[in-house]
Amino acid sequence: MPGFDSLIGKSLGDIVKNNLGQKTVDKIEQRLFEKYGINLTNATEDFPKLDSVLREFFGDGAEGIERQFLQHMMTIERAKKEAKEWITIEDRYLAKLILMSFGDDDKKNIIDAVLDQPKIISDILETCNIPQTSGYRKINKLIQDGFLVVNGHEFTQDGKKVSKYASIFENIRIQIEKNKVIVQVQLTKESISNSMMIQMLRGEKHLVTVE
Repeated sequence: MPGFDSLIGKSLGDIVKNNLGQKTVDKIEQRLFEKYGINLTNATEDFPKLDSVLREFFGDGAEGIERQFLQHMMTIERAKKEAKEWITIEDRYLAKLILMSFGDDDKKNIIDAVLDQPKIISDILETCNIPQTSGYRKINKLIQDGFLVVNGHEFTQDGKKVSKYASIFENIRIQIEKNKVIVQVQLTKESISNSMMIQMLRGEKHLVTVE
């Protein structure tokens, strides 16, 4: 579950626990372990498996429950004069993670470097003029957090196939209202189409594939 869903999944476990109660969560975790050998934390990073177990417990009502989970974390709105949706990050942890990443000059430059065109890691480091050791560490953290995703490949001069990376964001907007920091993001078309969670929040039907 790379990209935006990976980012959102970092807070999903706490939302599930707070909304379903410990007894229900214990049963869900037991079933996740029986069926897939994973716990709830693992399942939030592999959402189709969590979705599969929630459907066992709640049937068709699982989609409504999942939508409620997501509404605790984000809302979607489309401004009248804008064609693209803005996603407001309601979850404090996720908002802080985004703010910290864009507040780090190197990470911000890395994200900016792949906004228009995906690049391999060595090209990102060269574009941003970042030392290899710290640069690789920060790029890997952005990949782990879901800010960067694989978008194509290319071959190096010695014939190795390497991944190219792109940002999941097209735009980010940070506002301060009544001492509250509001974080809003616009996702790329690819990130939206690959996000099961965006589809669910919109109320669209989705097909879950579990390996």
